[in-house]
This record gives sequence, structure tokens and C-alpha cells, in this order.
Amino acid sequence: MTVAVLVIVGLPGTGKTTVAKEISSKLGCGFLDTDDIVASSVGCPVAQYLRTEGEAAFREAECRALEEALDADAIVATGGGIVTTPRARQVLASQRTFWLDCGDDEILARVDDGDRPLLGDEPRSSLARLRAQREQWYREVSCVCIDASGTLDQVVERVLKEAQKVER
Repeated sequence: MTVAVLVIVGLPGTGKTTVAKEISSKLGCGFLDTDDIVASSVGCPVAQYLRTEGEAAFREAECRALEEALDADAIVATGGGIVTTPRARQVLASQRTFWLDCGDDEILARVDDGDRPLLGDEPRSSLARLRAQREQWYREVSCVCIDASGTLDQVVERVLKEAQKVER
């Protein structure tokens, strides 16, 4: 396995995919999203696969997608829950992994019209639960936590500034 240019992790709605795409454009390198890889390999949208096959099957497919993505010279965006799997955490810890985070109100505004099965019917309490469960894992696998509030350009600049300081 090679080392990706950098990997982005964080809760749903923190902008992982959007930020990773913009960084890949600025750096002139590839972009991969583990959710896209999973959807392609299972033949349906991630939300549908998660609902029909369950979280355990999805997490296994997600780990395979991460390993595949890291074989490319690319900026890699991950699904928000990728850190729940010990195998994925081990892989992420060996990468230049950056954790995007912002306040719950901002996250909830961003995901308001999206299909987010793990946020369910009570998104605020579900998000608080996910944050409590995953925060230590994001910290464990990441080089640094980046403030994901503000404009896309601001967040991208924060990531790029920190990326210059980090070698893994």
C-alpha cells in the first residue's frame, strides 16, 4: 500500500468530500471518496446498502475501499464512520490524515436535506452520540484537527497550511 497525498476524516456534514475535491484541484492530483468506491463495488448508493445490508457489511466494504483508495496518488475523503473499525484506524494512523470538525449546528444545517441513515429521525441527538463515540478515534488517527467552519476556501487553506507541517 502506498501513502495517499492526504486523507480527510470527520463527522457527516463537516465537508470532507467538498474539501478533498477542492484540494485535489488545487494540487493537481487525484481525488477519491471511499463512499463512491463502496457504491461502485456494491452496485447501489451507500445509504441504500447501509439500510439493506447493515452497518457491519458496510464497514467491511468501507475498509476495502479505503485500502483501494490509498493505492492511488490522491486526496482521499472517507465516510464519517470509517474510524469505527479497528482495521481502518490502523490504516488511517499510518497516513497523513486530517480531521475536519465544526459545531453541531453547522453540521446539522449542512446535512438537512441529505440522506444520512445514521442520523435517523433525531439528527441532533444522533449527531451528539456519533461525536461522543468517534471523537477519540478521529484524534487517534489524525495528525491535526482542522476547523471546518467558514468558507470552503478558508477550510482548504487551513488543511493545506497544516499539511505542509506534517510528514507521515
